[in-house]
Amino acid sequence: MNKFRIIPVIDILNSQAVHAIKGEREKYKPLKSVLINNSNPTRIALKLKNKYLFNEFYIADLDAILQKKPNITIISKILDIPGVEIMIDPGIKTKKNAEKYFKLNLKSLILGLETLRDLKVIMECLELFDTNRIVVSIDMYNEVIQTNIREFKNQDIPEIVRKIEDLGVVNIILLDLFKVGQKMGGISALYLKIREQFNGEILIGGGIKDLQDIKDYKSNNFSGVLIGTALHDGSIKTEELRNFLKN
Repeated sequence: MNKFRIIPVIDILNSQAVHAIKGEREKYKPLKSVLINNSNPTRIALKLKNKYLFNEFYIADLDAILQKKPNITIISKILDIPGVEIMIDPGIKTKKNAEKYFKLNLKSLILGLETLRDLKVIMECLELFDTNRIVVSIDMYNEVIQTNIREFKNQDIPEIVRKIEDLGVVNIILLDLFKVGQKMGGISALYLKIREQFNGEILIGGGIKDLQDIKDYKSNNFSGVLIGTALHDGSIKTEELRNFLKN
């Protein structure tokens, strides 16, 4: 397994960073952070890189997801920061949606089950892009799958994960929108079951409470966590994170 990753989240709506809570996107407000007094996504990435030594970011482009108005200029500016890598969820629906992102120097392109129209898009993207750079986001709400893919509706999540792995997917995110912004903490039995069955890399998004949470995910052989609220409200100290990663 690769090195455990701690990845700050930057949610972009109306071209500014916002604070995400429970997936209720109409209620998202500009980000307020103890780390930086600014909601400009590029400045946030620059500050987190230069002062706090983060070099990988998860970006949810909500303008692309909700309004089909991708923030390509902002994404490009963040990618221009030396040493920065990004994984992005821009609400891919079709192969055509995905193709324009293959031209960017992304670490990973995220295919979210919430927005994909059918299973074929995953297979097409695996053929177009390096397999290691495709990440499928298992989007759920309170552990119920959120998807328009006919084959996945009303199926349990472990079975969905098994089918995705059978396609050749080696990277997934378990993203529970209900937990986003809530710092609920703990590892659910569902996540532990998926970790036992899935042979690839698993990142966790939503609900990270504190440094102990992060340690627990690492000790249970997850590949990393996405952090937002607990980082920006000071619940997780950046110095603690640096020491944890060093050790």
